[in-house]
Amino acid sequence: MSGEQQAVVRVEIVDSGPSVDEVLAQVQHPAAGAVALFVGTVRDHDGGREGVVRLDYSAHPEAEAQLREVAQEVARMPGVERIVAVHRRGELAVGDTAVVCAVSAAHRAEAFEACRTLIEELKSRVPIWKKQQFEGGSTEWVGL
Repeated sequence: MSGEQQAVVRVEIVDSGPSVDEVLAQVQHPAAGAVALFVGTVRDHDGGREGVVRLDYSAHPEAEAQLREVAQEVARMPGVERIVAVHRRGELAVGDTAVVCAVSAAHRAEAFEACRTLIEELKSRVPIWKKQQFEGGSTEWVGL
């Protein structure tokens, strides 16, 4: 890999999508022998509580810049060739795609490790919050 700037292909917080096919296409690289992909979707339960019917994701105005910082750190990991991280904001239904992260690397172990680091750091450091809507109308904020 010839530098971290080339490794970070796309980092974005979007109002629609993200497309798994687009993300996969964007991490392709001739030196990459592996691509690790994480797709996060909205589930119908959380923390032992059933009945989630939708989520509403909100992002701080600096969230995309912080996501880029995380991606640039991951780009410096050994063997990493390309990185894409796309997170939704707005209202999502059960089954909708909320986040797609992909990393291409020379070898599978490097790709897996970098992709896991990318999603874990995104979840812990990037200011994106979700409000869960439950059957019956109750709501709960997560990540505040």
